[in-house]
Amino acid sequence: MNKTCKLIILFVIACVANGAKAQELRSEVFSLLNLDYPGLEKVKALREQGKEKEAATALLDYYRARSNVKNPDLDLKKITISKQEQQWADDAMEHTFFVHKGYQPSYNYGKDINWEYWPVKDNELRWQLHRHKWFTPMGKAYRVSGDEKYAAEWAAQFMDWIKKNPLAPMDKEHYELISAGEVKGKVENVRFAWRPLEVSNRLQDQTGQFVLFLPSPSFTPEFLTEFLVNYHKHALHILANYSDQGNHLLFEAQRMIYAGAFFPEFKEAAAWRKSGIDILNREVGVQVYKDGGQFELDPHYHLAAINIFCKALRMADVNGFRNEFPQSYLDTIESMIVFYMNICYPDFTNPCFSDAKLGTKKEEQKNYRDWAKLFPKNEQIRYFATDGKKGQLPAYLSKGFLTSGFFTLRNSWGMDGTVMVVKAGPKAFWHCQPDNGTFELWFNGKNLFPDSGAYVYAGEGEVMQLRNWFRQTAVHNTLTLDNKTLETTESVTKLWQPEGNIQTLVTENPGYKDLKHRRSIFFVDNTYYVIVDEAVGEARGEINLHYQLAKGKVNIDPKTMTLTSAYEGDSNVKLQCFGEKGTTLKKEEGWCSTAYRQRVKRTAVAFNTQKDKADAVRYITIIYPTKDAAKAPKLEAKFKNKKFDEKALEVEVTVGGKKQTLNYKL
Repeated sequence: MNKTCKLIILFVIACVANGAKAQELRSEVFSLLNLDYPGLEKVKALREQGKEKEAATALLDYYRARSNVKNPDLDLKKITISKQEQQWADDAMEHTFFVHKGYQPSYNYGKDINWEYWPVKDNELRWQLHRHKWFTPMGKAYRVSGDEKYAAEWAAQFMDWIKKNPLAPMDKEHYELISAGEVKGKVENVRFAWRPLEVSNRLQDQTGQFVLFLPSPSFTPEFLTEFLVNYHKHALHILANYSDQGNHLLFEAQRMIYAGAFFPEFKEAAAWRKSGIDILNREVGVQVYKDGGQFELDPHYHLAAINIFCKALRMADVNGFRNEFPQSYLDTIESMIVFYMNICYPDFTNPCFSDAKLGTKKEEQKNYRDWAKLFPKNEQIRYFATDGKKGQLPAYLSKGFLTSGFFTLRNSWGMDGTVMVVKAGPKAFWHCQPDNGTFELWFNGKNLFPDSGAYVYAGEGEVMQLRNWFRQTAVHNTLTLDNKTLETTESVTKLWQPEGNIQTLVTENPGYKDLKHRRSIFFVDNTYYVIVDEAVGEARGEINLHYQLAKGKVNIDPKTMTLTSAYEGDSNVKLQCFGEKGTTLKKEEGWCSTAYRQRVKRTAVAFNTQKDKADAVRYITIIYPTKDAAKAPKLEAKFKNKKFDEKALEVEVTVGGKKQTLNYKL
């Protein structure tokens, strides 16, 4: 450990041990502000006279009277508080803090707040504590009730956090060293309290909290100087420690725009705003493929990226700098929205591929209403924003996004529709799971093959074990070798034919050394799906074809390799697999998680075939959605080409006595 790093450690430990006095007048605030900014004339004059306390009072008066800066996320004339938010505010009075939806009821952090308390070794629980999610509900409770106790407690907690979570003056190299966990003890708290994502979250939310609490007697001139000095430190920290890529970088940039726009009085405010705008203008062309897909290949983070780009625009609109975003920026956002609407189901919910969480129709419609304000000429966005009362649906049904590797095979946009969404794209980033070739199938109001999802993100011990279980390839609707997770995730599209009575998709992924997986999907007569899986290469081992069904009763017949669901309601499925001689059916552990730390058991199976030679192992699966699986037609299938053909495929299926030949030539 070098001398600089040792000094940093000593600095942090000293700050933690000694603390800082609450609500001191921080005279350095005047050197951080542009005192020539319109409206600060009195502040400047008093400061030049050496009357710093009076200058701080004048500065507070200025902010309480300020009207030229807008926050698009807050309308002081329409402040409401939900029952849940009120509970969070009241709990916070006793230091029981709402930190994460996945950890309810909330934990109590002690009378003398312990900002390092880590009751479950889940990194998200420790990180998100420092987002202070309960502060805004406290602000709403203060404004709605007028009760000063909320403001007084907020100010006390704010100062307590500053005292107990100091930031050492370090460069990016040393910050990353601590973030990597190489320095233990008190200094380790820096990687949680000052991770750039959490810092940016505070930058954004404190703009609203500032406005909510500003009229309070607890918001003293001294507190104002503490607030502004702390805020300035946050912005400088982001500038020096932007994430390298991904959604974190987008969040941080958008929130730097908030910082620069909401506090234009800071000397560096224009540079903060420009920094964020420059990054978003650049990253909208880096993180978004030409087909509109965001490069993490996760529907949840795709949606988050849309809203990040849109939030920046709304801040620009209300504060008069929209012209700093080119038309191409808006065009890309619009293409992302079109992408999203095409991969979602008729009830507005999204597939839970990768780390995605399940949204609700109410939440999604609010998104569309917000988007419609930015894109009033887009009739498709208008359609979903108004639940079909205005606008119009896309003229097509099925849609492919070949660069991102998302494909939708649907027969209707209505609730009675049949919709399969397939994920088979390029190598992606952290939130993307190794699940190439997987799919979900929605029929008549129900997701019959939901993705396993993501139960947790990262942490220690059991938390990481759970993370890894949900990420493994074997718990997705795809193929593995010896149940191992894919070594390579670089799917390519060999064929996409979305029109006609037989729609066809062919993708291929070189998943393992000496073994590639070709998956051909046929949507036949807008009614049922035929999936042909071919494992090709010199590799030896067991080839596993996995299927994960929805929660509920599923009858399994190993003799005929058939699954028939017996779910309540009119959304069921019959699945039958036709494999090589010697193929066996095995029931596997099955879980589905559509929200953080929430999971349900479900039926999962694998069709297993031993591969002892170079010949391909091939499967044909017929998936027949139906209202009543017990009355589903008889299914039969066979290969017409006796061996794997690199350029062609031909299979014959018979459904209810009707024979069909499915084929293609590449």
